[in-house]
Amino acid sequence: MRSLVGFVSVVVAASVYLYSLSLYLPAAPRRQIAAGNHAGTESEQNPDSSGEPSRSPTVTSLILKFPSDLEELRELAEFLQFYKTEHTTYVLLLFCSAYLYKQSFAIPGSSFLNILAGAIFGTYQGVLLASVLTTVGSTMCFLLSQAFGKHYIVNLFPDKVSMLQRKVDENQDCLFFFLLFLRFFPMTPNWFLNMSAPIVNIPITFFFCSVFIGLLPYNFICVQTGVMLSEVSSLDDLFSWERLLQLLAIACMALVPGALIRRLSKRRLKLDAQLPNGLIPEKKVQ
Repeated sequence: MRSLVGFVSVVVAASVYLYSLSLYLPAAPRRQIAAGNHAGTESEQNPDSSGEPSRSPTVTSLILKFPSDLEELRELAEFLQFYKTEHTTYVLLLFCSAYLYKQSFAIPGSSFLNILAGAIFGTYQGVLLASVLTTVGSTMCFLLSQAFGKHYIVNLFPDKVSMLQRKVDENQDCLFFFLLFLRFFPMTPNWFLNMSAPIVNIPITFFFCSVFIGLLPYNFICVQTGVMLSEVSSLDDLFSWERLLQLLAIACMALVPGALIRRLSKRRLKLDAQLPNGLIPEKKVQ
């Protein structure tokens, strides 16, 4: 009971902090910088009756929340790009806080935030930011599970925990390599692996490094997708030959490490044979 109260207290405190941060919006930037768009100049030349430059409708009407579809994602990206022109620190703090909140409490939807990172910060900064936040957030989930959730996770997912424990024990001699394999070809969802890792005695150093390295291709694809979405203005632009070739190159780059991991895993790892649908067959009782 004490562990449940402690976990709820952490969730409430984090939620209040993130909500308060989303309510605090600095003064809107004095000019909106957009490629090929002179809206900022016109805004400065045509102030409203109070003497202040007119604000973009997006700034005054958008409520900050986690995006649930691409349309909300695009609106949020435009809004944060607008604020980032003069309030970079606030946008960075808000994005990092929201990302760590989702990762720490195993809330689905991190792919949208990875895409958002690409749209706001670009390829290089976006990939670095997404990779670091994914790793730190997953580690925070690891620590929360270790402190508060062991008993509940074992009771809720006894079969999955038992299966993962068995595979970890069988691959102790190459545990880090096995963890990389799980990130490239998950036998179990990432959120479950984050929560169950301390239960099956995975060292936090192995866990930390395997998350950072193993999710790099996934983060890169999501971030690059965000960069492309921020650069196109219509579906015709998205499906142009140039964009399609970029997507093909991105897919090839992401598949290379996965192919190497799969090839080496056949020699070193002890894995059950999988059915075509990816499920692990149950062993028959003699």
